[in-house]
Amino acid sequence: MENLRGLYLIIPLLAFALIWQLASTSGAVNGTLFPPPTEVFSSLLTLAASGELFTHINTSLWRVFLGLFLGGSLGILIGILTGRVRIVNISLNPILQVFRSFPPVALIPFIIVWLGIGDTAKLFSIGFAVFFPVWINTHVGASRIPLNYLHATATLTKSRVKKWFKVILPASLPFIVVGLRTAIGIAFIMVFVSELAGASSGLGYLISVSQAAYRMDLMMAGLIVLGFFGAFTDYAFVKLVRRIFPWMEKV
Repeated sequence: MENLRGLYLIIPLLAFALIWQLASTSGAVNGTLFPPPTEVFSSLLTLAASGELFTHINTSLWRVFLGLFLGGSLGILIGILTGRVRIVNISLNPILQVFRSFPPVALIPFIIVWLGIGDTAKLFSIGFAVFFPVWINTHVGASRIPLNYLHATATLTKSRVKKWFKVILPASLPFIVVGLRTAIGIAFIMVFVSELAGASSGLGYLISVSQAAYRMDLMMAGLIVLGFFGAFTDYAFVKLVRRIFPWMEKV
């Protein structure tokens, strides 16, 4: 079964690469604008051999993961509070809904003005963007806990700490996982956007300088690497969740 899953994954990718190769080399599309995958892969190997590729990957990944941690942790905390504490929800929900409507990409110019072009600005932009899907999913999960769970807990223990960690948090977990999976995709989008201005390394920076030099092969190589790590991070996260929480098979 695992072998079949591997085939189901590899065959569409190989078919796509073959069609892309034939379209580029046959002249069906402009080979300068759409270089064939063999050329893109060759450029990728050259970048890897020089060590430049790994520098860009390391820079982008630590920004993604730290931004995810900061924004995701705050989103879980605030989501639990707004979902279970009525006064907190009344106070924070309206303003959070307003901020949630702001396109994170549109805030990049403001963030640069306020925080400069360093890593602080990039981490803030990623953290801001990932906070809201995590918050809203956690909020929904925490606010929809069945009353019989809470009543049963009240008869078994008077400890509020146990109530929060033994009932509320586990019951909200499926929603938190959904929010975090959404946040992973958003984080990789935001790291690319944040590295377009004022960066000296990172995959977004690589794509930007390649565009200025009209190197479509390097642009596509950077984009493929970014997409690969985004997909792999989501895959690894799902595997980790299933290993830690075996009852969550359908994540």
